[in-house]
Order: sequence, then structure tokens, then C-alpha cells
Amino acid sequence: MNKTYIGTVVGGMIAVGLIYILAFPKKQLSASLPLVPNNKGVVALGEEVYAQNCALCHGKNLEGQANWKKRDAKGYMPAPPHSKDGHTWHHPDSYLFSMTKYGIEKMINKKYPNNMPVYENKLSDIEIVAALSFIKSTWPERIQRQHDQLNARVNSN
Repeated sequence: MNKTYIGTVVGGMIAVGLIYILAFPKKQLSASLPLVPNNKGVVALGEEVYAQNCALCHGKNLEGQANWKKRDAKGYMPAPPHSKDGHTWHHPDSYLFSMTKYGIEKMINKKYPNNMPVYENKLSDIEIVAALSFIKSTWPERIQRQHDQLNARVNSN
């Protein structure tokens, strides 16, 4: 890795850390951190986190698994795409963060057949935000704007 790349990644991590510190008081369990798809450092870190933790199931190019809308023989839903062709952008930042950190079962408070790992003890909040920011950075501007509007509606309630 070259020094510019490392500097960009570290700068992005610092930016997300500052957002976290300013947005959330100490010891508050948060289910949301704002995604920053225009921060090159955060997105670079997120691309690495995604490659190491998400790409195996959701695809190197965010394409998801085949037949992702239909349960498999064991009753599990295949991993959906995170590209513009999936439904990731239909969910606000808070949902995406909670789903990644805590998993669907903790969110709905009951058993649910799924293969999605829980990252609460595997990734930091900054790494989760970075991975989600990377995903969002790949969406067309129109979809990013729609996602921003969704977040604005959710956050105004």
C-alpha cells in the first residue's frame, strides 16, 4: 500500500470516529450512524471490510446469490445483492446498521431462518459504517438521493 492510500483510509476512519463521537453521547447504544458514501477514506476502508466479510455471500461485485428472492431447500433466503438491483437501498441507515451489527433475530426478537452473521463482536461500528458507505457509494446518484430522502423521512419522526 502506498502512503497516500493509507493516509486516505486513516483520514476516513478519523472522520467516521468524529461523527460517532459528536452524534452519540457516551455509553449510548446506538442503532445508527450516518453513512458517508462521498468520503473517499471511509469508502476505501469499507471496500476492504466488504471484501473480507461480505463478498463471500453478497458477491464481489455486490451481485448477491442466485435466486435471492426465493427460499432455498432448507428454508433460508439466499444473500441479496447490495447493488442498485437489490433492496438494500429501500432500508434506512438505521436498519442497515442494526441488521449488520445485531442480526435480524435480535431486531425482531424471535427466531428467523437466515445465514447472515452477526457482526456485533466482529466489526467495530466504524467498520460497519464504512462497509455500508462503500455499498452506498456504488449506487447511481438517483438511488443515493432516494435513499437520503428515506433517511430524512425516518429521522424526522
